[in-house]
Amino acid sequence: MEIIEYLKQTGWGEMLITFFVAMVPVIELRGAIPLGVGIGLHPWTAMIVSICGNMVPAPFIILFIRRVFFWLRRKSPKLENLISRLEHRADEKKDLVRRYKLLGLIILVAVPLPGTGVWTGALVAALMDLRMKLALPAIFIGVVIAGFLVTGLTFGVTGLAFGLAAAF
Repeated sequence: MEIIEYLKQTGWGEMLITFFVAMVPVIELRGAIPLGVGIGLHPWTAMIVSICGNMVPAPFIILFIRRVFFWLRRKSPKLENLISRLEHRADEKKDLVRRYKLLGLIILVAVPLPGTGVWTGALVAALMDLRMKLALPAIFIGVVIAGFLVTGLTFGVTGLAFGLAAAF
């Protein structure tokens, strides 16, 4: 906790905390935006920083997750159950992407509910062998949509309108 207090005292601390929290699986920007606003960031800043942080893992997941799963299975058979569950969850989401193509991937990432988001979207993209140049823009669009939704829920739709008006 001392490191968090120290970071909050620096000029960039709140942004760094928000950025790194957005990278964490399950929490992602759904948790990072409310956290960022809660520790003092302007809602628009919290949203932008969270979007940036949330996107960091995506290319690494798409490129390396299959190799990581293979390596983990070889090194520790005890992890087989966990890896199989992750792959099964991604398989369940594949139907949405198969049915609606890249729009399905955007929707999968954009819906701010448990079991969706960048980590799941990138895992699905990797398991479906989607090319990075197709998957990353779709994931990014989904993250931006999720960012607006979560910011709207966190700060309130009217607060966002006033914040946008004040920005111009």
